[in-house]
Amino acid sequence: MSANLSICIPIYNFGEFIPETLNSILHQDDAEKVEIVVLDGASTDNTADVVADFQKTWKNIKYFRLPAKGGIDRDMAKCVEYATSDYCWLFSGDDIMHGGALRKALDEIKSGHDLYLCKHREYRIDLLQWVEWPTVNSPRDAVFELSDKKSRLKYFSAAVNTEAFFSFMGGLLVKRATWDRIPLNEDFVGSCWAHAARMFELMRGGLSVKCLTEAYLDRRPDNDSFADKGMVNRFRIAIEGYHKIADTFFGHDSAEAYHVRRVIRHEFNVNMLLLGKFLCSRNPKVESKTLMDQLVRMAYSDFSYDSLRTRFLYAVTSPARFRRNSKVWCERFEKGFT
Repeated sequence: MSANLSICIPIYNFGEFIPETLNSILHQDDAEKVEIVVLDGASTDNTADVVADFQKTWKNIKYFRLPAKGGIDRDMAKCVEYATSDYCWLFSGDDIMHGGALRKALDEIKSGHDLYLCKHREYRIDLLQWVEWPTVNSPRDAVFELSDKKSRLKYFSAAVNTEAFFSFMGGLLVKRATWDRIPLNEDFVGSCWAHAARMFELMRGGLSVKCLTEAYLDRRPDNDSFADKGMVNRFRIAIEGYHKIADTFFGHDSAEAYHVRRVIRHEFNVNMLLLGKFLCSRNPKVESKTLMDQLVRMAYSDFSYDSLRTRFLYAVTSPARFRRNSKVWCERFEKGFT
């Protein structure tokens, strides 16, 4: 099978970051063979000028500017609309593609699956190094048919975190014909997870996913656009958002929904919860302790020893004690306090 690829990059005020992203793509072997679609959600910085400079050399970059900011859910969907290839790699405007990853992606999509899920590297401030971020617990590349209940439950039970449930756009290469089977679900516009909800909805009609064990890109550690209203709100986006996705498409009491909640608890372990509590104590004008308490109850609502233990530790551990035990981590966030 022959298949071509569009790299779909929705951005807003990313003039500072998009050069490194585009260079990481354009300096790859076979870069001239792919279409790069940049959708600008009405940026107010120099994004348009930066991309225009790249277009002088690279004719495969297509730039579209929206008249008003639409948000990531609408902008991602619109970006795919402008793409013309068989497959779309959903890419963030601050991600960095690894050398050789483009050629590997072009080879992979020849096998014709609906979706390819690749890994990325994340910078661990506590370890002061880059580490590969897990997605699905599998020692080798594996294919799952998510319309088949047995295969789907095998996949859901192997999920390590929400990236297995399509949270990280840069890890997704999706067949355009599959994406187009259903429209943008308006119930998830504004959630930041409309692309993930689309994948859940597509499972009903067939969704073959190939999980790749290799990391194809790095996620920039200093630019989380979902955290513009504070870290506790960033936690809310993930916890509330994925609970809604699971309950909508499989029902709260389903095995699938249980595994979605399980990976949420894995991502938001007791240290993450205590970080949220610490941030509320240090920056109460931005971070809501009331909301943080609600999120803990939601994330750990399933009855288990681990849930009880985690909620207990969250309740009794003071922000001062947490800071003593997690000094490096806390200092990273304290630099941004005013």
